[in-house]
Amino acid sequence: MGQLQRQRVARLATLLYVMLCSCLTIELCSAQQEPKLQIYPTQEVQRKPVGKPLILTCRPNVPDQALVTDLQWKDNMNNTILPKPSNYDPLYDSKGNKKNVTGRNHPPMYTETLPGESLGLMITSLSSEMGGKYYCTASYANTEILEKGVTIKTYVAITWTNAPENQFPILGSDYVVKCEVKADPNPTIDWLRNGDPIRTDAKHVVQTHGLLIRDVAETDDGIYTCRAAVIETGELLERTIRVEVYIAPVITHLPAQLEAVEGKPFAANCTAIGKPVPEISWIKQSVQLNVATADRFKVNAQTGLLTISSVTQEDYDTYTCIARNGAGVVDQKTKLNVLVRPSVYELYNVTGVSGKEIAITCRSKGRPAPAISFRRWGTEQQYTPGIQLDDERITLEQYFDEERGESTGTLRIARSQRTDDGLYQCIASNKGDTAYKTGHIAVEFPPDFTHMKELPPVFSWEQRIANLSCLAMGIPNATIEWRWNGRNVKDLYDTNLKIEGTGPRSDLIVHPVTRQYYSAYKCIATNIHGTAEHDMQLKEARVPDFVAAAVPRQLTATTMTFDIRGPATELGLPILAFSVQYKEVNNPDWSTALNRSWSPDSPYIVEGLRPQTMYSFRFAARNQVGLGNWGVNQQQSTPRRSAPEEPKPLHSPVQNDKEEPVVVSPYSDHFELRWGVPADNGEPIDLYQIKYCPGVKMAGTWHELEDRCNMIEVSETTSFQMTDLSGNTYYRIELKAHNAIGYSSPASIIMKTTRDKPYPYSSSSATNRLLAKQTALQRAMPMLPLALLLLLSMSLHTA
Repeated sequence: MGQLQRQRVARLATLLYVMLCSCLTIELCSAQQEPKLQIYPTQEVQRKPVGKPLILTCRPNVPDQALVTDLQWKDNMNNTILPKPSNYDPLYDSKGNKKNVTGRNHPPMYTETLPGESLGLMITSLSSEMGGKYYCTASYANTEILEKGVTIKTYVAITWTNAPENQFPILGSDYVVKCEVKADPNPTIDWLRNGDPIRTDAKHVVQTHGLLIRDVAETDDGIYTCRAAVIETGELLERTIRVEVYIAPVITHLPAQLEAVEGKPFAANCTAIGKPVPEISWIKQSVQLNVATADRFKVNAQTGLLTISSVTQEDYDTYTCIARNGAGVVDQKTKLNVLVRPSVYELYNVTGVSGKEIAITCRSKGRPAPAISFRRWGTEQQYTPGIQLDDERITLEQYFDEERGESTGTLRIARSQRTDDGLYQCIASNKGDTAYKTGHIAVEFPPDFTHMKELPPVFSWEQRIANLSCLAMGIPNATIEWRWNGRNVKDLYDTNLKIEGTGPRSDLIVHPVTRQYYSAYKCIATNIHGTAEHDMQLKEARVPDFVAAAVPRQLTATTMTFDIRGPATELGLPILAFSVQYKEVNNPDWSTALNRSWSPDSPYIVEGLRPQTMYSFRFAARNQVGLGNWGVNQQQSTPRRSAPEEPKPLHSPVQNDKEEPVVVSPYSDHFELRWGVPADNGEPIDLYQIKYCPGVKMAGTWHELEDRCNMIEVSETTSFQMTDLSGNTYYRIELKAHNAIGYSSPASIIMKTTRDKPYPYSSSSATNRLLAKQTALQRAMPMLPLALLLLLSMSLHTA
């Protein structure tokens, strides 16, 4: 069975081969027998867009190409299409790029012989009029006419004629997103937003030339797609359009009036909002000038800041702020008032007469017209308009001329006095600044000797030359003459009387060779307002009278301190010193006595006396003339040798309690005790004993911790450094002086140390709590034994 099937298949294959060879032989024979023309592309209908170039190739398909003649193309009007002119310059280069050729004859279509015995139809740019039936014709062997036709159908490709890729609707308006399309056949248009289809509804309307968006909102921002399709050609094209909603500008801040100061820099803001951010410009109204281009002006177009480097009066004007963006333009006006800083252009010094009215006037310029006031030089208080409350003699008058920008201020002083003389400052103020100028009021008055009434007389002695000086106060300056015994000194021609100066100061030099010159002299001063006289005395000076009294106040074995009451003195001849002479009683010769002098303001102490010795003393006073007579003779005995006087600590109490003062140490752990050397009472001091004990005062009684006391003896010093003290603790300190006789009575002070500084890890609140506990312990436990109380107090302090 298998072999039989294989034989049948072989016979069938042989039969099919024979049939195929027969068909091919028949076709070849037919081809050789039927010459024809073939057009490429081979489609009988060529659909091409308008404006594009086209080439159609006609190739003879004949047994013998040499027998083909008269090969040509005919257009849609059955006119023969001519070959390419010999001087033709192609529109396209070898790479297919269109050349920029002008001035040549370019036929819309032509024929061109191509390789392979073909004839090409060249159409440089299709137009809709070129559509129709085209034929390629030829003659074969001069016996047969060959013809082949092709139909050209043109169409207009999708072209965006008005579809900007960025469009900007304005907030609140109706806006058509433009998408105008040109195509033939007519295209269909649909819309997408962010990839989603848009249907006609209350918000959107798809129109022929675009998409209408009603009442545009900021949420309408986005990417829109305009899609055009031509069903007949299958052409589909999309246009992506970015829609950004613009907001019209609004000026949010611009004052109706602005104020600038002449000569100073100025800045003003015009603030506007909008989308995109508005660009701001400033226009000077009177000259319609954009000030951004003017000298001294600078404008920040983004922020609206206008700056003027230095304002002038010409800048006074109305200015318009313009805010502009893609959504619109808005403007607003403001007036710039230029404040002219005040200047004082007139202020003259004035002179008046005491008792009469004086007026000083100040004139100033500025805008607005300045307010004018005055004040005395060196004071801050200004005079107020009208009558002054503290001095009704003084009135301030003000006048204003706003139109001219001028003002006048007048300060009137009725019944002027000498104290009104001086410098006065005019103060002119407005909003722009304050100006100052100083003038002088001179108050003239007759001569005056009031300042000389309390002067002492002039003294002379032993024919010493005396100077009688006379100074007259007065404006204008006074001239001075001298009179003696009613006669003008100039007319006496006395060589013992000499005048130096004629005013306002004049000195009479007197040489009192005889007692007659000790007399009264008259100084007479005269100016245009009057005359004044002043009597001056030249007196003969004498040594002081006897000392009135000298009483011993304090006695020691080696010193005596006296209270001295001097003799009566004359004004101008004071006591310069007190002197004492002293000797032992058994010495009768005063020429061998010891002397001591003191100035009147020092303690009167006689030192270096011998103990248990009787002395005689006598006293005298000294002035410029000399030493007075000795008097107040008295005898006084010194006591026997004894222990030193009590030393005096040199510390001022800082803190006081009710019973005794307390000296506060600036330190918590040490204190320097200082004292003065007391009287030794006949024996030299050889040491000082210092005892200091901590303690507390309870119920007004001082209690010491005896076992914690320290006792130190020092010599040849008047200070001692107490160390290792406890902080915030009271100490009683006793100081005694010692000599060969014994100890002095003790000098005692209470000293308190300051608090210890807290440790770094301890807080101030903790320290305060410990101190509070210490105080509470001292107050709340008065019945505890003293030693225990002090130990508890110190342990709390240490903690």
